[in-house]
Amino acid sequence: MPVDFWSPSYRASSSDLTVAISPLGLVELADEEFEVHGPRLNRYSAAWAWYLGHHWSHRREMGDQNITLNYVRTISDYITNFCFGKGVQFKTPEMSSAIIPHLLQKVWEVDNDKQKTLWEMGQLASVTGDCFVKVAYEEPWEDAIGVIHTGKTRIIPLNPAYCFPEYHPHDRDRILRFKLKYRFWGTSPEGTRQVYTFTEILTDDTVEQYINDELIDQYPNPIGKVPIVHIPNVSISSSPWGQSDIWDIISLNREMNEKMSEVSDIVNYHSAPVTIITGAKASQLERGAKKVWAGLPKDARVYNLESSGEMGGALQYIQMIKQAMHEITGVPENALGRTQPISNTSGVALAIQYQPMMNRFYMKKVHFTKGLVQLNELIIRTQAVHEPESLQWNPMEATYPEPDQAQILDPRDPNTYRTSIHWPDPLPVDQLIKLNELQAKMAMGLESKRGALRALGEEFPNEKMAEVSEELRDDAFDQGALELINAQIGASVMALTGMLIPEGAQPAVKSAGGSGTTSAGSPQEESGVMPGVSPSGDIVNQLAQRAFGANLAQRRVPESD
Repeated sequence: MPVDFWSPSYRASSSDLTVAISPLGLVELADEEFEVHGPRLNRYSAAWAWYLGHHWSHRREMGDQNITLNYVRTISDYITNFCFGKGVQFKTPEMSSAIIPHLLQKVWEVDNDKQKTLWEMGQLASVTGDCFVKVAYEEPWEDAIGVIHTGKTRIIPLNPAYCFPEYHPHDRDRILRFKLKYRFWGTSPEGTRQVYTFTEILTDDTVEQYINDELIDQYPNPIGKVPIVHIPNVSISSSPWGQSDIWDIISLNREMNEKMSEVSDIVNYHSAPVTIITGAKASQLERGAKKVWAGLPKDARVYNLESSGEMGGALQYIQMIKQAMHEITGVPENALGRTQPISNTSGVALAIQYQPMMNRFYMKKVHFTKGLVQLNELIIRTQAVHEPESLQWNPMEATYPEPDQAQILDPRDPNTYRTSIHWPDPLPVDQLIKLNELQAKMAMGLESKRGALRALGEEFPNEKMAEVSEELRDDAFDQGALELINAQIGASVMALTGMLIPEGAQPAVKSAGGSGTTSAGSPQEESGVMPGVSPSGDIVNQLAQRAFGANLAQRRVPESD
């Protein structure tokens, strides 16, 4: 019978007041810490055990298999993919939009892997119910071969089992003191491998670091705020901790594993049934195909033991359990790979079909939006302290600021740290329909080009507009250069022949607006020689060569002379 999987490294023992926060072993906690955090750590360990597939606490006999259907992990990964698969975008007020968006892009995408970080945050919240993220600055350093590595602002998702926050008694959103505690392998002074306990205590004023309760470093907190953000997966009233996505389906997954194992036993029995012999000895009968048994006693009977139960009821019960798991988590059954006909379903109909999943997405959006705003504030604070030049406009990264955009931001101004989070629609979007909608709005004067770019997912509309403007300008210069060459060719033909190029003989230069339109949108003028244009000697030579043949060598085979 399957039961909860409690690994020794994850087991809590109330006798010695120790709980597991690391696969390496147990870390001692004080009485108060155990009372506050012990149940939470036990919940984390059970959730991770089920997510990783440890669903059984015992092994069966040789030949008997424990069937494990890990819907816990499948459903958790699907929810994380659905909510974070398209990432998020950051927006800022117009005052700081020439500086902060590029700062955040550098930190999230250059200093860190944005998609991987978001996925890890979503996975931690989905499995354990809580997500802790630390913001730290990595100082510049030089490696062994002399390569200099620049400083980076790191975004580090933490294992919630290593985190012990202390909240303000009247404000659960404010962390007064944070303890990070975990074990790691190291080399002792004697040269042997040894397990050490690392502890870091963070407050608004100081940072203290310990190894095995020995203080190794202490320094002031440079940003003046605990650099930790706690994001609950789904809030529980009157509790700082969040609710896991998989906790409610663990018991259902356990029941499904048990019933599937029993069905497997029944199938194995029918493939090799038990033979019952009455009134005769088994040694007198020869087993095998095409064998004939004769001379049995009058009252002898030989038959296979058959099951009188109905398999249909068991399979229907298993299907009911699976359906309950989908209903509880909100993940549609079709979302996990069930074959379904392909149809051109509208976005509204698709949203209604996935309404339970969208409800879960909106719950995560509420909690993670607040957490990401706090995380961006810590990032900007860290950059302002360690790289103050990042709060100035950089012409290498952004276009020239508009009149309402600042070129230098004040780190003491609260508006410098203001950001908002944009979540793309997790459901598939028909881009053609969206483009038609935006085109209609722009034709009615209800939308701007920059607004349309934002609606299409462009994070930096000003840079995109500058790119389009630069391309139009380059097209205009290219068109002018071609017209100049055409004018010189016409002048050269007139110098050679005394005749103008007839109209229509000169091919029109094709552009985005059609064969007779320049890239700027204006029709091309009629061909002819522009007044004041003199023929070019090089062009005259090229025209004569193309018109009257190539200038071949006088002696093509010198050896034959």
